[in-house]
Amino acid sequence: MAAQMTDAHRRFLQVLMSHGIMEGSEARKLHKHCCEVHNVYYAHDKLADFISTINRHLQPLFMQIRKGMSEDDGRAHYALMDLIILSENGFAPSTDVLNLADQLKTKKMKKKEAEQVLKVFVEDKWLSERNGEFTLHTRCIIEMEQYILSNYQDVARKCNICHSLAIQSQVCESCGIGMHLPCIRKYFRAQTEPRCPQCNDFWTCDIPGVSRTDSQSPPKPGRTEKSFMLSTRRS
Repeated sequence: MAAQMTDAHRRFLQVLMSHGIMEGSEARKLHKHCCEVHNVYYAHDKLADFISTINRHLQPLFMQIRKGMSEDDGRAHYALMDLIILSENGFAPSTDVLNLADQLKTKKMKKKEAEQVLKVFVEDKWLSERNGEFTLHTRCIIEMEQYILSNYQDVARKCNICHSLAIQSQVCESCGIGMHLPCIRKYFRAQTEPRCPQCNDFWTCDIPGVSRTDSQSPPKPGRTEKSFMLSTRRS
């Protein structure tokens, strides 16, 4: 029976995420500390098994803790690896997610296995599913927000209104700032004209829950929503 994910594993993952990369001796100390704090069985030679348990639970997010060697001194290091792919609405179709399972560099997953893992992650509130599409659940965003913002500054953005990580969002075509859909709805309901709060240009995206008057310009086709999902890293 596969080992269960415990609070010791979660603490280890969160600390590693905050560091980005960790030298092997520090990882071993962290392993011991996490097990002792959460009263989980500890063995000094079981770090690889401990990390394997974390990796099994990270697979549906297409993330993995990987071990590498420093070319300077030959010491082992551990880092959390992932990649962000762009989508137009913050959701990834289940067919795309299942196809990406074939690209895992660890143990290959059959389609039924991948479906079961996705189901578990939805039940555990790491992913959300709607009409056959998946996005990150609020729990996942809260726990991984700082890591994503720090490591993917070229694609990850904060909402211009609430200043938290924006997954499902709209983007201003002029200045590029993004806003959550609920924040957009709340902001523009209080405005006489839909204009970007950053550059003051006309907001061309469809505003959810807000009707445009006849005097307001119709939305233009083009980039309306921009967000991302986690996927596998390609070399």
